[in-house]
Amino acid sequence: MIRAQVLSVKTREFVESARAVGGSPTRLLLRHILPNAISPILVEATFGIARAIVAEAGLSFLGLGVAPPAASWGSMIGEGRHFLFIAPHLVTAPGAAILLTVMAFNFVGDGLRDALDVTTPTTP
Repeated sequence: MIRAQVLSVKTREFVESARAVGGSPTRLLLRHILPNAISPILVEATFGIARAIVAEAGLSFLGLGVAPPAASWGSMIGEGRHFLFIAPHLVTAPGAAILLTVMAFNFVGDGLRDALDVTTPTTP
């Protein structure tokens, strides 16, 4: 994704005009290409973190995650499902932690996209 973003920004008109004026490759990269390519990369990174949390929790729930002495929200849910009717908080607490963490990363990604996207006009 990083390569695709850099290549798409590299062919834009403002980079071509800066190159025509005589800008060095380092200046082009630091002043024109990188600031315009970093925002989609940051947004995708936050969504990737949220996907990784859900994947790790799912694999740990199935018993394919981290080793049992290490704590994992998915393994906590997996161990607590046997006591669901006796002590539902054993499942609810790690489930809520997964939900809140993933939602927080998604909201951060949405906020970064809204704040850093220069092509979308913001309305007050």
